[in-house]
Amino acid sequence: MSEERFGEFVLVRQHGDGHVAELALDRPKAMNAVSSEMARSIGAACTALGEDRDVRVVVLTSTHERAFCVGADLKERNSFSDAELVRQRPVARGAYTGVLELPVPTVAAVHGFALGGGFELALACDVIVADRTAVVGLPEVSVGVIPGGGGTQLLPRRVGAGRAAELIFSARRVEAAEARELGLVDVLVDEGRDREEALALGERIGANSPVGLRAAKRALRLGQGLDLRAGLEVEDAAWRAVAFSGDRAEGVAAFNEKRKPQWPGE
Repeated sequence: MSEERFGEFVLVRQHGDGHVAELALDRPKAMNAVSSEMARSIGAACTALGEDRDVRVVVLTSTHERAFCVGADLKERNSFSDAELVRQRPVARGAYTGVLELPVPTVAAVHGFALGGGFELALACDVIVADRTAVVGLPEVSVGVIPGGGGTQLLPRRVGAGRAAELIFSARRVEAAEARELGLVDVLVDEGRDREEALALGERIGANSPVGLRAAKRALRLGQGLDLRAGLEVEDAAWRAVAFSGDRAEGVAAFNEKRKPQWPGE
């Protein structure tokens, strides 16, 4: 397993053959509160991972025992002038859009608190695995702002407009069992197993065609919010992008020869 650090607070680990990359939030003294420096590092790590053609899946984790991420660094925000807050906004957005726009499948491993921007980082992922200690929520209106890392757009796409409105307007925290019931998280696992299970899922995903994975994610994301006819056109374009690829030829050959495919990734 190789490791690379992006700034002080973000660690990227390449697992196994390098197809599964773990992006670990590593600011334990602040429960991974996202400062400007940390936001820049998340964005830089995502840029590097998106450009790495060996990476087939990214798993977002936390090194803190009791928290995934508690959101924006409000102590830092409290020190900002209005002009500084305006200048910081693109930096903060870069972290969330960095995760959201990764071209490969993404899995969040959540335990403990995932609040505000912390939950938005998880929402930016394709699949959320949570253990039974998880507490999630978007409490921004309770401190006079709104979810600004994609929460007002990602949450209704996940759970529907009415439920998202109730959660955002009430600012309430949701514990793991209810979060699974409401669809705020996708997979609920025993305490302490979120990272292990998320990485295992990442390994299963990463065994598949890198060309197929990127195209499937593109179709899923671009098709959201479109009517069925338009969505099927998005799917058809993605299909055409993979139908004549080396991965498709290898996948069919391996199936017929009853062997494990050796994906060329093109």
